[in-house]
Amino acid sequence: MNIPTDVRTSARKFVAPTSREALRLARQALGDEAIVLTNRVTAEGVEIVAMVQEDVEGVRASAAAAPPTPQPLTAAMAAPAPAIAPVSGPIAAPAAVPAPLAADSVLGELHSMRCMIEEQLAGVAWNEKQRRDPMRGRLLRTLLGAGFSARLSKAMLEHLPTGQSYAQGMAFVRSELIRTLPVHEDEDALLAQGGVYALMGPTGVGKTTTTAKLAARCVMRFGADKLALVTTDSYRIGAYEQLRIYGQILNVPVYAVKDAADLHLVLQDLQGKHMVLIDTVGMSQRDRAVSDQIAMLCSSQRPVKRLLLLNATSHGDTLNEVVHAYRHGGGSDLAGCIFTKVDEATHPGALIDTVIRHRLPVHYVSSGQKVPENLMRADRAQLVDSAFQANSRSALFVPGEGDLQDGSANAEASAAHAEAERQRLQYRQLIRAMAHDAQEVAAAASALAAAPLGFEQARALWRMAADEDIGHKAVLQALMAHAASEISASCDTHVLALSGQVGLKSDEGGDAYQCQGSLLLSDRGGQPLAAPNQWLSTAATRNATDPTRKPGVRQVQWLRQQDFGKAVVHMLPRLPAAELMLQWQVQRQQWMARAPGSTAVTDPRTGEYATLTGLDFNFGDARAVVFKGRAALQSVAEARVTLRSDGGLPGLRCIATRLTDARSHKVLAQSYALTNIGRDIGPQQLAQWQGWAAEAEPCLRLLRQGLSVLGGLGEAGDPHMMKRLLIAGQVTTTVWRLQQANGDWAGRTRALLSQLTGRPARPGRPVSGNVLYAGMGKLFFLLEALDT
Repeated sequence: MNIPTDVRTSARKFVAPTSREALRLARQALGDEAIVLTNRVTAEGVEIVAMVQEDVEGVRASAAAAPPTPQPLTAAMAAPAPAIAPVSGPIAAPAAVPAPLAADSVLGELHSMRCMIEEQLAGVAWNEKQRRDPMRGRLLRTLLGAGFSARLSKAMLEHLPTGQSYAQGMAFVRSELIRTLPVHEDEDALLAQGGVYALMGPTGVGKTTTTAKLAARCVMRFGADKLALVTTDSYRIGAYEQLRIYGQILNVPVYAVKDAADLHLVLQDLQGKHMVLIDTVGMSQRDRAVSDQIAMLCSSQRPVKRLLLLNATSHGDTLNEVVHAYRHGGGSDLAGCIFTKVDEATHPGALIDTVIRHRLPVHYVSSGQKVPENLMRADRAQLVDSAFQANSRSALFVPGEGDLQDGSANAEASAAHAEAERQRLQYRQLIRAMAHDAQEVAAAASALAAAPLGFEQARALWRMAADEDIGHKAVLQALMAHAASEISASCDTHVLALSGQVGLKSDEGGDAYQCQGSLLLSDRGGQPLAAPNQWLSTAATRNATDPTRKPGVRQVQWLRQQDFGKAVVHMLPRLPAAELMLQWQVQRQQWMARAPGSTAVTDPRTGEYATLTGLDFNFGDARAVVFKGRAALQSVAEARVTLRSDGGLPGLRCIATRLTDARSHKVLAQSYALTNIGRDIGPQQLAQWQGWAAEAEPCLRLLRQGLSVLGGLGEAGDPHMMKRLLIAGQVTTTVWRLQQANGDWAGRTRALLSQLTGRPARPGRPVSGNVLYAGMGKLFFLLEALDT
């Protein structure tokens, strides 16, 4: 950021390896009320420019256009959590927040204020450049008038040398646009490679006509016998007939498909074709069926490369929305795009702006209805020049000098400046009211990062949830890497895979779902380590014969394919079916399942039928435990049993666990578990594993709260539904481990998270998992708002 001359005279620069060290040097030299002007990373380290409060007031009094006063160098702005060092001493209880400043509004204001200040400072830097070089303003208006966005336009002019004439500036802008515009220039390589290409886009963008144009180029290149046309458009009247007529003219076969199965069969039959072009159904970018269409194309065994058609007459925001919908609808990424209706566009700069921001290569440009004449290869220089030529023909919607210098605009600017000043003052009050200069937030973040809870991984995943460019596959890879790391550090010989099901409901459509997943537990302490995958099915389609009703089916199948470096023991909520026991026995899958006392078995000593409760167990020595808040004694027994079945099931180990009152020796509870695990694991250890699995089951149900905090399931077809589900599952393990953690730091942190939700913790009462999850989400948000 460029600092005005009168500010440079009193500002001082501080450079250090880290931002915390640089801020500490600034405080030592200028005091706690110093003002930070800039903060950037250089080759030497982190560079901070700061000055004292009195000098800032003097500069503001004399400045012609004053920026919003930057924030004091207090701990709230100087301690970007969680990178700060731990704060010594206890975490102070957060200050009482008045009703108008409840936690939700505080966090919302913090976020909005941070964005506002960043925009204001960016505007100050830009205005200063314009003051020193007025030609930038004229060039900016030219770019905006051509349809380019303000962000890209300012980025193009960021490195413009000062003192340039308008012609020199336009030459500079032109060269920058040509350099950054992504174009697929080698048409020969594209056609020689061949393959299956699907042309996609909204309704009316010109897919069928463009398909015919591209088909004509292919026929001229390698003949009609090497090409086939396919259409998935069974909705639009005459869609197939239109493409069939083009096919007859070119002597190319045309096929119509209606679903994924049809497409798979047709593409199998067309294996001998060098190139296949698919004309798809036109859909609005806001249609939830877009993701279904993409899934159908990507489900084929023969790879389908998707080309997105972009309408040159569309508004820039519309184009951006279209790319997001068709790129993030699932499946593979877009191979590129084709510009259509370029001859009708008045501001084609929006097209160039869109493909530069999304790095989407332009393959062809369509500029008319003639087949095949009006389809040309994309040329960088020609595209850039056409943007400014179209702009020169019409200036009706281009702001002129008088428009920008109108008195109403000045009044709006003054009002905006006053609002910025008001929010700046409120921002400082909110920071102080929220967290006493954020010391307790910093200490909580440091304590969470230092504890073995997976906090840093949870925060990284939280950032992924807000990034639309990150799909669920990237999240799945991150979860697998985290699971491998946690298992390596926290497991001895086995990893316990707790299987469970959670019923979920969409917040928008009300659709019911069933989520199945595995929660990986440590065999050392039983704490949840990772939730590497989740499966989602529509609850309404499930029935009694549905295999997903059988416990652990999907989990066991998926975990068999993973290598965690430890033997996996599947902890099941109920007994699997007989056929699964036999199948898993052949696959050498180890499992342990909770069994009711009424389970029918064969008594190994008498050979007669009995139930588990009817067996005569020889319980071993008792050990002291706590059961439902009271002192108890736990003892374990083992028996070899066989389930009643005609399928020749192998013998199983039955582990019986009895809990008795420590004083009266009255039986409080008795539970049973059946397992195929060998005798290398003793009954005491197996009973301990079963107890840990039972204690961790509520952790699975926290998934509902996590989804709610992350935005819910959404409607069917939501491209980020699975990503939110995966992230919610993993963050659940961090919340659960914090809820079970011991120590003063854990109690203070739980109290802070409860305070952030507006529900102060009551003395002597534990904080619920749902409250902790909501508080964790607000902590993540607050740390991002405070992060400098």
